[in-house]
Amino acid sequence: MARKQCQVCGQPATVRVEANLNGRHSTMLLCDDHYRQLVRQQKRTVSPLEALFGARSGLFEDFLGSDFFRIGDESATVAADADDVVDASFGEPASAGSGAPRRRGSGLASRISEQSEELLQEAAKYAAEFGRPEVDTEHLLLALNHSDVIKTILGQFKIKVDDLTRKIESEAKRGDKPFEGEIGVSPRVKDALSRAFVASNELGHSYVGPEHFLIGLAEEGEGLAANLLRRYGLTPQALRQQVSKVVGKGAEDGRAETPTNTPELDKYSRDLTKMARDGKLDPVIGRAQEIETTIEVLARRKKNNPVLIGEPGVGKTAIVEGLAQRMVAGEVPETLRDKRLVELNINAMVAGAKYRGEFEERVQKVLKEVTEHQGELILFIDEVHTIVGAGQGGGEGGLDVANVFKPMMARGELNLIGATTLNEYQKYIEKDAALERRFQPVMVPEPTVAQTMMILRGLRGVSGFLCVRLLNPSL
Repeated sequence: MARKQCQVCGQPATVRVEANLNGRHSTMLLCDDHYRQLVRQQKRTVSPLEALFGARSGLFEDFLGSDFFRIGDESATVAADADDVVDASFGEPASAGSGAPRRRGSGLASRISEQSEELLQEAAKYAAEFGRPEVDTEHLLLALNHSDVIKTILGQFKIKVDDLTRKIESEAKRGDKPFEGEIGVSPRVKDALSRAFVASNELGHSYVGPEHFLIGLAEEGEGLAANLLRRYGLTPQALRQQVSKVVGKGAEDGRAETPTNTPELDKYSRDLTKMARDGKLDPVIGRAQEIETTIEVLARRKKNNPVLIGEPGVGKTAIVEGLAQRMVAGEVPETLRDKRLVELNINAMVAGAKYRGEFEERVQKVLKEVTEHQGELILFIDEVHTIVGAGQGGGEGGLDVANVFKPMMARGELNLIGATTLNEYQKYIEKDAALERRFQPVMVPEPTVAQTMMILRGLRGVSGFLCVRLLNPSL
């Protein structure tokens, strides 16, 4: 398999850039070192995470050596091939919050939670604001104060985050003016990060999150962060015990559960926007047109309830998950931003309802919450045809969920996305003219050959899980 090489030095290429060099548009393949040189030539600001960890998300291998963290996973650095090269572009100012294009690798990089990466960027920003050329422990601790799980842990010790923030800001060293340039990382932070990885493994967690960083800062022992934590009585052992209580042992993510304003709805649903924010949803490839159409329908003033129609397994639910990811990224119209996309499970509502009227009571409680927060919620119901007759149990006089939904959809109190097959749409929904009027069909065809190739290329990371090797010639 052909390897792509840096066009300057011949080393393995990691970035494909499109740049304006002396007024001429050029596409180049570069290694990390020459990519950084080009960044400086273009007078472009390196994103904090890129400045910390390089263009390839090499992360801690660059700091501590590639062998340090090989605890139960293989993380070998492989030279980039045609599909592994990261794309970047120059010549236009970077949009706010865009950062440098990068890919999450396997092994070490994949264990860093999305939230942790954001907090590392925040730490780099604090270092620059304080006029320091390196991220030190106090900058990382200051960034950690923004994490919900850290707030929860500190709250268990009766520590106010605002008080800790003020102490950090008053005691942290500052330069004469904000620092401009690439931000380095102090040896103390490197030590704390290495200890965070160890803490994650010892707690049986599959990720490295803010809570592990906090333990690492306490164990590091020499920096300002460790000094402050000691003053508050936050020993490494005490922190480990609280992390186990708040997050649990063997957890798969680092988010402490925060209460929502829809407890009844939460019993029978899953919050897709929260899952997208936590990085729990797979990337959606080759379905941009269907996602755009769904967004257009949702943004309408009337008949704004799309129903995705396609054969089983074609990817209808994946389209909704892709929408959730766009909502979290802010890549949707203003009317859809800051909303929650929640998948409601009708079968879960029916299950366990032993007595007549119990299901009806559940539905009324859920719909009451939906009505009270109608500007904040979008419901998704897979197999949406099941709402027709749901609750009647084959008898007469029972509650039909579809009949409850119809007036709410007509009044705009319920924003609903449905998914079903063409046969079931025609059999259950199309026959009910009042219900059919509330939906806007969005057809979801099978992926084309070109789309299938895109999907295979984009999801090569699952080949290890499936024990299947995908070679470029086969694509």
